[in-house]
Amino acid sequence: MKYLNYFIQFILTIFCFILFKILGPSLSSRLSGKIFEKIGPFFRSKTIIHSNIRRAYPNIEIKQITNIANLMWNNYGRVFAEFMFMHEFRSGKLSQNIEIVGQNILENIKSNNKQVIFISGHFSNFELMAMHLEKSGINLCAIYRPLNNIFLNMFMERIRKKYICKEQIKKGISGVRDIVKFYKKNYSTALMIDQRVSEGIKVNFFKHKALTTTIPAQLVKKYKMPIVPVFIERFENIKFKITVQKPIYFSDDASIENITSKLNEVLEKMIISKPEQWIWSHNRWK
Repeated sequence: MKYLNYFIQFILTIFCFILFKILGPSLSSRLSGKIFEKIGPFFRSKTIIHSNIRRAYPNIEIKQITNIANLMWNNYGRVFAEFMFMHEFRSGKLSQNIEIVGQNILENIKSNNKQVIFISGHFSNFELMAMHLEKSGINLCAIYRPLNNIFLNMFMERIRKKYICKEQIKKGISGVRDIVKFYKKNYSTALMIDQRVSEGIKVNFFKHKALTTTIPAQLVKKYKMPIVPVFIERFENIKFKITVQKPIYFSDDASIENITSKLNEVLEKMIISKPEQWIWSHNRWK
């Protein structure tokens, strides 16, 4: 029954993607955003979303919570539709819709053959981060979490490898081994640090303990690699700004916990600046 449900989901998704191709990127993004505003609450707990927002904003009013949640679902839907147009964002006419701040930092990394760890969260259209980094000539491997739906995952992986980042690493123990292999080949690593992980450590995230990945901190400790935060914002429908921040260097005596905590602080600042563009639906503080 599980696989039958997965297959039905796959067929419905393919149907939507075909419709999006007919409608075009701008209309598809707006339409999908509105649809997700309506159907999203049926798939994710409203209680968890509201509770998560209150952890970050203890004194927030219910109207503001509802507005953030609605805009979050709208952005979620837009990302879903825009997935079918990643090739246009990479090298087509939609590439003009992406403003880059800090491109000189990427050029410095490339020209000096540096290896760094790029971090971000699930903001705006988060797929654009690895896409732009690889497009800029950075030797890059990107860590991702495979979808539970095996049919959809094969389809999504194909698009990711072709238009976003060729070297995709599955999250998990085997993924850590792959990171080491790519490090030896002079690759940088990109990953999202905002999802709850079972193998992480508990550090403060909006003043509440949350399980957080230690992969960036482990790489810093082992290979002395700097951290480069990347923030993606959505403006005006399908226009975006990618901000590449200055590298963060940690001292040799910085602990795994201290590094991880510092990165959560970086993530918090990103979320506070655009709360409606972050995915609040995960049970981050479970």
